[in-house]
Amino acid sequence: MADGTTPAKLGAGATMSRLAVIGAAVAAMAGGFAYAGGWLSPGTLTPARLVDQFERDNGVHAGFRRNHAKGVCVGGFFEGSGEASGLSKAQIFARGRVPVIGRFALAGGQPYAADAAVTVRSMALRFTLPDGEEWRTGMNDIPVFAVSTPQGFYDQLVASRPDAATGKPDPARMKAFLDRHPETARAVAAIKAATPSSGFADSTFNSLDAFRFVNADGVSTPVRWATVPVGPATSETPAQTAQTDKNYLFDALIAAIGQHPLQWRLVVTIGQPGDPTDDATIAWPAGRRTVDAGTLTIDHIEGEATGPCRDLNFDPLVLPAGIEPSDDPLLSARSAAYAQSFTRRAGEARQPSAVATPARTEGQNS
Repeated sequence: MADGTTPAKLGAGATMSRLAVIGAAVAAMAGGFAYAGGWLSPGTLTPARLVDQFERDNGVHAGFRRNHAKGVCVGGFFEGSGEASGLSKAQIFARGRVPVIGRFALAGGQPYAADAAVTVRSMALRFTLPDGEEWRTGMNDIPVFAVSTPQGFYDQLVASRPDAATGKPDPARMKAFLDRHPETARAVAAIKAATPSSGFADSTFNSLDAFRFVNADGVSTPVRWATVPVGPATSETPAQTAQTDKNYLFDALIAAIGQHPLQWRLVVTIGQPGDPTDDATIAWPAGRRTVDAGTLTIDHIEGEATGPCRDLNFDPLVLPAGIEPSDDPLLSARSAAYAQSFTRRAGEARQPSAVATPARTEGQNS
């Protein structure tokens, strides 16, 4: 403004300078998108390439998560015991009750897989705290993760891609992968040594990745956590693994919740100096101090296709104040890949789940 009301005319030189600045800004923005998308470096591992590989291994199943595709949505609440409040200032660890939405699922990208064919079960949770914060976590029923890096995870997906002739992974390709990743060979041995429980209701689900709890004084503590069933656990039997009923695990879970609420203890394990926080293939030594942070109660089923889980991304980096990520590289990779999967399925038509659920099923004592 030359006089406060009349725009001053720019000279040709000034106009060209401004256009150059605008052009540079647009080019920088485009370059940023190209970099993030991996267009400038085709060999770079990106969230899109990771999810693309899931789709090559499993096919594209529109409307479903690209991993943990087969699942059922549930709801309930968490009651903090107050015993973890000295470790973390997060409100969830104070005494009191907060609502929970969760999802039980099987690993992998096959939404109609037979339950007996999938060996890893998962529990994902979203806690809604009184101040509006959320804590989201995804856990598995195995003792350690099979890989320690995003690249290792991608390599595993490539190696386990079903062969066109047999429908199964190529043993030679898988052996070559394990030779390159001895940490995975060790982790797989530990996973195979653990005996699965009879179903979702009596499974223990582990965070696998390490995190850090920060208390009101700013003290940071390395932790892992697990949800441990309150009731007794029984081992999976050979008859179960030979089940021909494709949905026996989910049907049993839905029936159990229809009879009574299911409960787990949230048990926090405290790491000691030297315990790895950046490698989820390594279990911490037995005997580490644990804290019982409270009780999770699941008391009803939500519709998988129409319930609150449909548009919920269980991003492990959605954390309240008082819980922070560790230096585990898998955490940021999981967060980015989940977002990529969410973006794809959000734009697709909803498909019926293989798990038949009533609109809402509640335990008789809920």
